[in-house]
This record gives sequence, C-alpha cells and structure tokens, in this order.
Amino acid sequence: MAKIKIKQIKSSIKKQQNQKRTLEALGLKKIGQVVEHDDTPNILGMINKVKHLVSTEA
Repeated sequence: MAKIKIKQIKSSIKKQQNQKRTLEALGLKKIGQVVEHDDTPNILGMINKVKHLVSTEA
C-alpha cells in the first residue's frame, strides 16, 4: 500500500464543523503539521473534503 503525506497549510478557524472533524480524523491539529497515511479510498475522500486546508505529497 502506498503512503501519502498530508500537511495542514491553513487554519480550521471559522470552518464548518464537519471539516474540523475531518482534520482531527486525519490527525492534524496545527498548521504545518505533517501526518502519513496509507493511500486508501477513505483517506483520499477525507483529503478531498478539506483540500483547501491541506497539501499532499505521494
């Protein structure tokens, strides 16, 4: 399974509650924090939901 790095680049302040929860589920709490996850359809869907708040690397 391929790995994908996710970095939070924008704040979740004044964002919808479901977007905040998605960031928490990805393990992101601060701007600049990087987490690594498997490249699964579930994770890709979560990234797509908050794509304006995060950046990704393969």
